[in-house]
Amino acid sequence: MSDPEALLAAATVHEDVFALCPDYRALLVVVDGIEPAPSDDASEELLLAAEAHAAELLATQPVDQLPHVEAWRTAYRAFGAKPQRTRNSLEALTRRAPAGLPRVNRLTDVYNAVSVLHQLPLGGEDLSRYAGPPRLVRATGTEPFDTVADGADVVEHPEPGEVVWCDDAGVTCRRWNWRQATRTQLHEGTTTALFIMDALAPMTDDALQAAADDLVGHLGSRMPRRTWQRWLRPGG
Repeated sequence: MSDPEALLAAATVHEDVFALCPDYRALLVVVDGIEPAPSDDASEELLLAAEAHAAELLATQPVDQLPHVEAWRTAYRAFGAKPQRTRNSLEALTRRAPAGLPRVNRLTDVYNAVSVLHQLPLGGEDLSRYAGPPRLVRATGTEPFDTVADGADVVEHPEPGEVVWCDDAGVTCRRWNWRQATRTQLHEGTTTALFIMDALAPMTDDALQAAADDLVGHLGSRMPRRTWQRWLRPGG
C-alpha cells in the first residue's frame, strides 16, 4: 500500500491485545521525503545524549526496575514470553546505551536515540515494503516471519497467542517490539518510513506525542519531509 493516509486509516489493534493490556496505545508516524544519509554530527550528538541519559537512569536502579522497562516486562509475561530471554527493544537499547549505541546511518541513529531518550519501544520500517496495513494481533502460529539465523535467511513462525505486528504478507515484528522482519526493515535507501511507537502506563499520551514530535523534528532538521500520524487506542 503506497498511500500513507490510507495505510494509517486501515491500521488496527485487535481487541484481544487491548484485553491483554487495556492501557496500551500506539502512535503510528509516517515520514516521507527522507534523504538517505550516513551518520553525521547531529545524529552523533543525539546518540551521545541518549547514552548519557541511559547511564544516568541506570546509576540509580537496575534496568529491569526502570518504570517503562518493567511495564513491558509485565506485558511480555502476559502473553507467555520470557522477558529475561527475549528483551523488548527499549530494554535492549537501554542496556546497551552506556557502553555505546550502534552507529548505523542517520535515520536509524535518530530513532534509536529517541527511543532511549523518551523510554519507549520505537520500531522503524520501510513503508514501501509493506503489503497492506499494519495490524497488531495475537498470532495463530502459522504466520510467516522472515529473519536471519546463523547468517542464512530463514522463515520462522510466532508462538500461538504471541503479540505480533503483521501485514498481509506475514509478521513484521515479533513479540510486540522484540525483533523486526527482514522484509520491512529500514535500509540505506529508505525514503518513506513507518515508525511504530508503543506505550504502556506510566507513559502518558502527552509524553508519547512529545516523543513523536521529537522524532519528526530531528528527521526534519535537514531533510524535506511530509508526515502523517494515527493513534490506536482502546475504543478507537
